[in-house]
Amino acid sequence: MKKIDLACIIDDDPIFVFGAKKIMQFADFCNSFMVYHNGEEAINGLKSIILAKEKLPDIILLDLNMPIMDGWQFLDEFTQIPTEHEITIYIVTSSIDPEDINRAKSYNRVTNYLVKPISIEGLRKILEES
Repeated sequence: MKKIDLACIIDDDPIFVFGAKKIMQFADFCNSFMVYHNGEEAINGLKSIILAKEKLPDIILLDLNMPIMDGWQFLDEFTQIPTEHEITIYIVTSSIDPEDINRAKSYNRVTNYLVKPISIEGLRKILEES
């Protein structure tokens, strides 16, 4: 399994973000990570990185239910931005709604749909898939 260089967490829940970062460190999942607290903050930050030709994340862990701009709105906007760097997107949410699961499948850039909480085993599976 290869290690991810840069992971991005887009989630408004500080407890989930804290836990996910700790689990990523414990699992030796990635070298570093960036965090955005809603989709709008993530779009603005990632657009700036793309324009500056700086290092983009290899993987995004995306929550669906967030204020200001939710995960679906983020996906709709982010998938329209051309990038040379392939970014793997995983939806990580508490939603077990079949409509959300099916909707996620309609996005080519979404690799998988994971239900919270995230685990070391879940992170290892992500590493195997990437």
